Amino acid sequence: MPLKWEKPDEGAPAQTGASSHAPAPAPRKRLTLWPHRSLPERGFALFILITYAMFTLPLMALLGTAALWGMLPFLLGVLGLMWYFLRRNYRDGTLNEVLTLWDDRVELVRTNPRGPVQRWEANPYWVRVAIHPEGGPVPDYVTLRGSDRTVEIGAFLSPDERKALYRDLLHEFG
Repeated sequence: MPLKWEKPDEGAPAQTGASSHAPAPAPRKRLTLWPHRSLPERGFALFILITYAMFTLPLMALLGTAALWGMLPFLLGVLGLMWYFLRRNYRDGTLNEVLTLWDDRVELVRTNPRGPVQRWEANPYWVRVAIHPEGGPVPDYVTLRGSDRTVEIGAFLSPDERKALYRDLLHEFG
């Protein structure tokens, strides 16, 4: 499942000696969400190599003919477009959301692949978690409400993963 809860280490403070102010408290928990990646980098390279080999095999019969020069641009164009769109899919997969919980606030940071970073903060006491089985952009749409604003979380997850996320968030925010 493309989500991971982290609990920061609670060790001795790194700073010693007197200071004029206390260091910022460490977060209690951090949740990181990312889209599912069904084709890893190694699989991408293997896919392109196999596609290239499959295109080259029929071209062997056309060696020395004018038909080779008629087919070659189209096959190379298809291979190039596959490369481009798979790479673009990887860039779009850099989307992630990080929900960080402190005792006195909660922060959601969404990093978009081709857009600005979006931030939302609220007091965890007032945060309400909701799931919308229908009517949202995706089934089982999960939202957080706080600070007079409603934000989505995990819209890129599968419906089962969003239900599990909702249960986790409900446990955290009550």
